[in-house]
Amino acid sequence: MFGIGLQEILLIALIVLLFFGGKKIPELMKGLGKGVRSFKDGMNGTDKAEETEKKDKEEKN
Repeated sequence: MFGIGLQEILLIALIVLLFFGGKKIPELMKGLGKGVRSFKDGMNGTDKAEETEKKDKEEKN
């Protein structure tokens, strides 16, 4: 994964833990999860909009 090994991931996790503290990490991960979900929903919405446009064009012809 991007040339990052287990040791580097653990080091980054330790730095994040020290920087933000144990109580803030769940809140940060929850916000990150919501952001990813919102992005996926937006991408799916774009796909659905394109499908709807194609169907409308086919019905007109």
